[in-house]
Amino acid sequence: MASAVAPPSAAQEAMENEVPAGYGEIEAGEYFVRNPGSDFMVDVIKNLDFEYITTNPGSSFRGLHESIVNYGDNAQPELLTCPHEEQAVAMAHGYAKVAGGKPIAVLCHGTVGLQHASMAIYNAWCDRAPMVVLGGNHFDASERRTGVEWSHSAQDAARVVRDYTKWDDAPQSLQHFSESMGRAYKIATTPPMGPVVVIIDGHLQEAEIGDRTPTIPGSAPTQRPHGDLAALAEAAGWLVGAESPVIVADLMAHDASGVDALVELAEALQAPVVNQFGRMNFPNTHYLSQGSSVVAQADVILGLELYDTWGVLNRIRDRVHRDQQRFARPDVRVIDIGVKDLFTKSNYQNFQRYNAADLSIAGDAQISLPALTEAVRQQMSRTRRADNAAREQRWRRAHKEARARDRDAARYGWGASPVSTARLYAELWQLVKDRDWALVSDDSAQSRWARRLWKIDRHYQYIGRAGGAGLGYGAPAAVGGALAHRAEGRLAINIQRDGDMMYVPGAFWAAAHHHIPLLSIMHNNRGYHQEFMHLQRMAARRQRGIDGSALVGNEFDNPPIDFAKLVAGMGVWSEGPITDPSEIKPAFARALDVVEQGEPALVDVVCQPR
Repeated sequence: MASAVAPPSAAQEAMENEVPAGYGEIEAGEYFVRNPGSDFMVDVIKNLDFEYITTNPGSSFRGLHESIVNYGDNAQPELLTCPHEEQAVAMAHGYAKVAGGKPIAVLCHGTVGLQHASMAIYNAWCDRAPMVVLGGNHFDASERRTGVEWSHSAQDAARVVRDYTKWDDAPQSLQHFSESMGRAYKIATTPPMGPVVVIIDGHLQEAEIGDRTPTIPGSAPTQRPHGDLAALAEAAGWLVGAESPVIVADLMAHDASGVDALVELAEALQAPVVNQFGRMNFPNTHYLSQGSSVVAQADVILGLELYDTWGVLNRIRDRVHRDQQRFARPDVRVIDIGVKDLFTKSNYQNFQRYNAADLSIAGDAQISLPALTEAVRQQMSRTRRADNAAREQRWRRAHKEARARDRDAARYGWGASPVSTARLYAELWQLVKDRDWALVSDDSAQSRWARRLWKIDRHYQYIGRAGGAGLGYGAPAAVGGALAHRAEGRLAINIQRDGDMMYVPGAFWAAAHHHIPLLSIMHNNRGYHQEFMHLQRMAARRQRGIDGSALVGNEFDNPPIDFAKLVAGMGVWSEGPITDPSEIKPAFARALDVVEQGEPALVDVVCQPR
């Protein structure tokens, strides 16, 4: 019979927190660290007011990890456990967009952690989402343990993501770390915002500070740059004198004041607004919210933080011999206001095709709008102001007709199985429309039904797109967005694409583990349908037939994935898969009951492709 294990003695317990009796100063110094460098690092991080740090744990930052939890009491910042670095970065991406550009930090382990994180960092770079990525490393080769500490270290650890980060540094002292963190935060949050990287040395974290007294510098955020007043006055003159001015907004609004400022300008001009929904820039129920077809009649176009100015005016048609087609009038004048020209890099081509604007104004568009609106009012004659009434009636009529067409289109396939994406959004809207809700997913892959059927009039109600269109963004960004909404008591809604989810399903475990309320509805079309359509196009172009073969390599079937069972295994309430459209609304209601209790829930709906 095995003997019972004796509890530790008082002397053994004392060794957890005290220097054992009989240990001299030199011997104690060999075994114990009273004031590790990572404690000071936590002081620096707290001073920058990071609320959270997302991470997948790794030994290259074990010192900082321990200090966050014990020295820092795991609060301000709180450590959020993620099963994958890609998820950790995408959570920070979603959080920053909902929080109005307030970043959180990410901890990545050595070479492999940054490699895992790289795609998500690229998405954040393309989407101008700020975050501070802390990467573990072991600089001094003479102090690395054999094996993993060598393979997980690099001479230049940040090099793997340098092409799509704003700045990086590798501090060699604690004072250097303190100043680098202040600079990193400042650069990340200065427009155009983006991710930055600070590499943290393992020995610097774990060594005793001793008599050194590093200091923490103050931190003052950079004020957003304002467009030149004379140039804005010139732009106002063009807009006031235009017969058909059109406003196109993309990555413009940082918060509710940006939406209000754009409404004010649009109403002053009675000019239609094309919201490209990189951010929620303009209420979709406002009569001046119009589709992109209005660009064709514009004689002056005002672009606000456009990701792709050339693409507003033109397109390349996907044919055997690709050709250029212009949407806009040949004589249209283009005003481009934004910060994209203030910082860019060359290797990755996310900056899109060059377009020579007729008037290019470097400055934050949201900050510059009030001055532009005031200039418009000052330059608008009484005759031009009187013309606004006729313009208003024209756009009210066009908006009403477009919304009616969308409602009518949503009825097609209402009773179909698999479920139509229009019915999915319509049934869900009836349950959430009277709540304080926020959509933390992009509806582009579901025919934009949220934008076409729902009332989206608050800045926080739409999170925008992924940035670099890298799959694996959607689920964790939704969790990060839901985390930011949790503090405000909002209902976070995620229409989750199946292919995207399979990259990082562990995001749902993180939501359950950290009690992040999130309503997720699966858009389970059992395939990569965009690639399916690409394959059909290739087969048709080569006259090889489009039946059957386009599914190869693109379908999630044989066996189909049971997403409800998948997340249930990670502690998330779930229901489905549902194929009967009459069953989805009651299932959504049951899921909402769970979310209102502060937990995540998922309903798996087998859907039409788009």
